[in-house]
Amino acid sequence: MQEQDNTPFVDFQDVWLAYNEELLRANHFAVEAIDLKVKRGEFIAIVGPSGCGKSTFMKLTTGLRMPSMGKIRIDGQSVTGPLKISGMAFQAPSLLPWRTTVDNVLLPLEIVEPYRSTFKAKRKEYVERARRLLQKVGLGGYEDKFPWQLSGGMQQRASICRALIHEPKMLLLDEPFGALDAFTREELWCILRDLWTEQQFNVILVTHDLRESVFLADTVYVMSKSPGRFVVKRDIDLPRPRELELTYTKEFTDIVLELRSHIGAIRSQGTATATAIPQ
Repeated sequence: MQEQDNTPFVDFQDVWLAYNEELLRANHFAVEAIDLKVKRGEFIAIVGPSGCGKSTFMKLTTGLRMPSMGKIRIDGQSVTGPLKISGMAFQAPSLLPWRTTVDNVLLPLEIVEPYRSTFKAKRKEYVERARRLLQKVGLGGYEDKFPWQLSGGMQQRASICRALIHEPKMLLLDEPFGALDAFTREELWCILRDLWTEQQFNVILVTHDLRESVFLADTVYVMSKSPGRFVVKRDIDLPRPRELELTYTKEFTDIVLELRSHIGAIRSQGTATATAIPQ
């Protein structure tokens, strides 16, 4: 049993990706030499300059892209196609305008097995699950509203609920709070923190917000310019649970400034002085 627990939940072994055969023949890779081991239940964040391959890494993790070289294992299984054990949320909530909030949240249960085949029979149970989740994120009373009746922050809360409704083992977040104002963003940090603390699913967060990464994550990885590779691994040893007041402390801002200096060096010098992180 102990051996099972020590198996990485996410395991990238020397993964390289070129987007087509022509680019592969030219040795033009989007990401290269990705070695990564993520523990079960760990929250990691990935930061780096625009175009460095962060979103490409997400596609590899979800099985939407297969590597050109190397191996990927998630939850002990080789990745051979799109994963059913993950949920995703993006910067744009992309709620369907003709569906109510609760019906938007239910959407994965209607299209993903094993829920799809039992959806009609278990609809009442699933609706209750969706309503409980919406209440947890502060959307009680808005379950039957349409997206155009919700603020941007409310829509993003609903989007996170939709990503979690099928109780995935892994949540992937690609700039989920980037379009929101600072106060709403911080509210959603705390909601995500509380959901993760309660359910302990794995989280991979891609963000440009260094404060966000340090507040939420156990470990922050910095990616180099394209072709992307992880060049810095920073364990965030700040105690949990973390409150927003922490973000104004010197130990917090010191970590943010350290990460900013790494990214500044990458932006100005490329990968010439960067070295791959040891695993």
